[in-house]
Amino acid sequence: MAKAADGVKVAVLDDYQNVGRSFADWSNLAPRAQAVFFHDHVADLDQLAARLANFEILMLMRERTALGADLMARLPKLKLIVTVGMWNAAIDFDAAKARGIVISGTPGGDPNATPALTWGLVLAVTRGIATQAASVRAGGWQVGLGTDIYGKTLGVLGLGKIGQAVANFGKAFGMKVIAWSQNLTGERAQECGAERVEKDELFRRADVLCIHLKLGERSRGLVGARELGLMKNTAYLVNTSRGPIVDERALIAALEQRKIAGAALDVFGEEPLPQDHPFRYLPNLLATPHIGYVSEKTYRGAFPDAVEAIRAWLDGKPVRVLAG
Repeated sequence: MAKAADGVKVAVLDDYQNVGRSFADWSNLAPRAQAVFFHDHVADLDQLAARLANFEILMLMRERTALGADLMARLPKLKLIVTVGMWNAAIDFDAAKARGIVISGTPGGDPNATPALTWGLVLAVTRGIATQAASVRAGGWQVGLGTDIYGKTLGVLGLGKIGQAVANFGKAFGMKVIAWSQNLTGERAQECGAERVEKDELFRRADVLCIHLKLGERSRGLVGARELGLMKNTAYLVNTSRGPIVDERALIAALEQRKIAGAALDVFGEEPLPQDHPFRYLPNLLATPHIGYVSEKTYRGAFPDAVEAIRAWLDGKPVRVLAG
């Protein structure tokens, strides 16, 4: 339980767009707490520990900054973590529990944001939209040919809420939809208007393959050199789920050797991407900076929910407590 006194410090991390203050009434926390907004990302453990040492509360913008046991051990004042969303793979829940740190989630958000971005990437990578636009901006005109998706096969790796929404987009664009995941049944796939196939068949048949799995032990590294090697050399891979689901080295090799036509990624193993990372310059790779959930509607829900969670904790009645 927090002390109802001045001086409780709240760190809002990785507010890249410098919008966090404007999306909620942070004055509701005064005089018991004061929020400080950080707009850059710090990955170095020593620097991060020094920056956050005096904060009792951290607000995480999803999984931009990892909170592992090593970092928590160096933050003795930390009592509350608030995360955007109701799950965060970047938090060590066991370490937090051992230290008596409460973790609260925010339910606000737009469930359609990530499916919409996914389909935007499908269209962009298959039609070469970024390349064509760059040519116009540079004073040029048409370059290359786009790929038609009507009548082609959309492979969906993970047919949950997001995967189902993407499958619906595929059907609307005249694509045949096939799907696979460890627990997907034929009946469930049929209900979603898709055909359940085995994993290898998914990779062999898909003209566009979209990944929509939750990151975990079963999915980490699930798409590797073997799976990429099954794909057509005319096929495209789209990942808006989590970077570590795909073996980055294997994907880089597949793109460099033109074993697949291209890929579009919104998620990466290390974020932000290092300046010299191949994903920044491969010509057949379209990269966006993890913006699947970064929409106005999501932010308008998440930040007020975060303020509410902080106030509830200050009152000794934490809400939406997450257990991992």
